[in-house]
Amino acid sequence: MIRLSASSDDVAEIEADALILGIIPGGEVTTHANLPEDIRTALTETARPLEPEAKVGATTILASPLVKAPRVVLVGLGEGNDADLRESAGAASRACGKRPGRIAVALPALTDSACQAVAEGLLLGSYRFDRYLTPKSDGPAPEPEWLIAGASDSALARAVILAEAVNGARDLVNTPPLDLYPESFAETAQTATSGLGVDVRVWNADQLEKEGFGGLIAVGSGSLRPPRLIRLEWKPEGARETVALVGKGITFDTGGISLKTNDGMATMKSDMAGAAAVLGIVCAAARLKLPIAVTGWLCLAENMPSGSAQRPSDVIRVHGGTTVEVMNTDAEGRLVLADGLDRAREEKPTVLIDIATLTGAQGLALGARTCGVMGTPSVRDAIVGAAGEAGEGMWAMPLPDHLREGLESKVADLRNVSNDRMGGMLTAGLFLREFAGDTPWAHVDIARPAFNEGGPYGATPSGGTGIAVRTMLRFLENRCGA
Repeated sequence: MIRLSASSDDVAEIEADALILGIIPGGEVTTHANLPEDIRTALTETARPLEPEAKVGATTILASPLVKAPRVVLVGLGEGNDADLRESAGAASRACGKRPGRIAVALPALTDSACQAVAEGLLLGSYRFDRYLTPKSDGPAPEPEWLIAGASDSALARAVILAEAVNGARDLVNTPPLDLYPESFAETAQTATSGLGVDVRVWNADQLEKEGFGGLIAVGSGSLRPPRLIRLEWKPEGARETVALVGKGITFDTGGISLKTNDGMATMKSDMAGAAAVLGIVCAAARLKLPIAVTGWLCLAENMPSGSAQRPSDVIRVHGGTTVEVMNTDAEGRLVLADGLDRAREEKPTVLIDIATLTGAQGLALGARTCGVMGTPSVRDAIVGAAGEAGEGMWAMPLPDHLREGLESKVADLRNVSNDRMGGMLTAGLFLREFAGDTPWAHVDIARPAFNEGGPYGATPSGGTGIAVRTMLRFLENRCGA
């Protein structure tokens, strides 16, 4: 359970396990909260020999008899905008220790949006995935309680909804594939949406085969755990448009017959991060009661090698009738997305967007923290703009028509990979464009940003990151003027 509350008390007098304050250039302690000037000055002087940094997320820890909290965490605020405040609060939350308890937070957040950013940072930065750790003798750590100076109840409530959506996606990404597979993912989706007014439909393997979802059937054919397709719908009364979100949900990706190396498989439990993000987005849209219809399509399969697995050179027929020559079974995500995009398009949404850990080429081009966004320019650019507002890294990428030639097949309508190794992220986008038709569409490749293989930074933990959830919620809000 997430615990947030507002506080207007003199922060020096709050009984807490830690007190979080900001540092600005010059090493000065800053806050807009009720903190006596003499105490603020004394803390600045006490910290000065430690050379506290004002860069975003840099932390310095003090002990001071001038406040009732035994630990004072000073964190650099950078430019002090909402994005910097979110990242700084995330870093400060970890500096409070593994069992932080009750934390007073007095960062200089002067608006509701700034307070929300601080609250989000605390909840996102303090995230831990400890479900599989054996409890120690002193028991599991209790959930921290954050007392945020000057925050409104509405800002805190909104921060909780967004943080729970992101952290829920992180939980799914971090869950081992032994326990997360298409059927169990479907059960999780049904539980997560219960009571939210979200309609849920699940296709099992027999239904998928009967209705022509050839991509899901082919990709899942090598596994003993059959594929699923899930449709989620939030449709408030009076909604004037529908945004359809399609998420890649490969619960584990060995590469199939085109087997990955062992190192290449190490993080492949995260290959369902797109579907996890879509589930979180739909749930949050419902909890926020956004006045826009949202459908979420979770394309779930496990890509395994076996005697029944699809083979390179197989020709499959995806939903809608397009035939695809499978040249590489490790390019499986675009096959399940082809099914999802075509089926979602049938319902004539206003906008169609897919979110997927699709290509290693994304990381080569943009690194581990920036997603690539392709598609209809107006939709692509609106998503990149929303990412800037949400503080997530996304970059507009082109879809050069000349690369489409590499997807031509001699025996089918398309190949699933290009015969040219260059521009792999872009050719994957061109493949998916075939299934969007005339619907305004965008493809968000989150391959590397979805799973942080390094140490935590800012509001981002190691492991699953929940990337794209906050961006897409901002995009939805911008669409409906919220």
